[in-house]
Amino acid sequence: MSLPLQGSLFDGDAVVLGSLADVRRTRLDATAWVDVLPGWLGGASTVFERLAERVPWHAERRPMYDRVVDVPRLVSFFAEHDPLPDRILVTARDALSSHYASELGEPFRTAGLCYYRDGRDSVAWHGDTIGRGATDDTMVAIVSVGAPRTLLLRPRGGGPSTRFTAGHGDLLVMGGSCQRTWEHAVPKTTRPVGPRISIQFRPRGVR
Repeated sequence: MSLPLQGSLFDGDAVVLGSLADVRRTRLDATAWVDVLPGWLGGASTVFERLAERVPWHAERRPMYDRVVDVPRLVSFFAEHDPLPDRILVTARDALSSHYASELGEPFRTAGLCYYRDGRDSVAWHGDTIGRGATDDTMVAIVSVGAPRTLLLRPRGGGPSTRFTAGHGDLLVMGGSCQRTWEHAVPKTTRPVGPRISIQFRPRGVR
C-alpha cells in the first residue's frame, strides 16, 4: 500500500546541508564501517518533489533463473560527466568528496538514483561489486529523501543483519571493505509507507 509523501514538521523550506562533523561511525567489523548522519539535508521534501518531477525515471527488467522480471523500483543513472538533475546534488557530492578525501583518496564521480514508490518496491541483498568494488576498498554515500525505509546489512553469504533507517534527508556512507565483505538490502514491507528516493554517490569505476 502506498501513501503520498508527507513532509516533516521539522523540514523547513530551505534546501541546505548540515555539518559533516556530526557524522557518527558504526564499525561492522575490523575492515567495514557505516557512517550515519540523520537529517543532513534540510528541505528534503522540496528536493524529493524536484527529483520526482525532473529525473528521467525508467523501469528495468533483469533475467532471474528462467525468466525476465521487473526490477521493483524506478532508476536513473548519471555518469561522471552528466549534469545532475538538481544543484543540491552537486553541492552534496562535492561536500562528501572533501570530507572523505583523506580516506577515499578520490572524489565521488557518479550518481545513481532509485525511486521506491511504496512498500512493494525494494532491492535484494547485494554489494556494489561491479568494477573496482569487487577488489578494492571504496565508499558508497547514500542521501535519502522521502519516507524512511529500513536498510539492512549482513556479512556476505549470510548471518545476523544490522538495521539502519534511511529517509528524509539522512546520509548513510558505507566504507572500507563493506561492498566486498557485506551485503545490503532494502526489504519489502506490508506497512503503509510513502515514496522514497535514494541518491547514491560513487567513485569512478564502482557500480
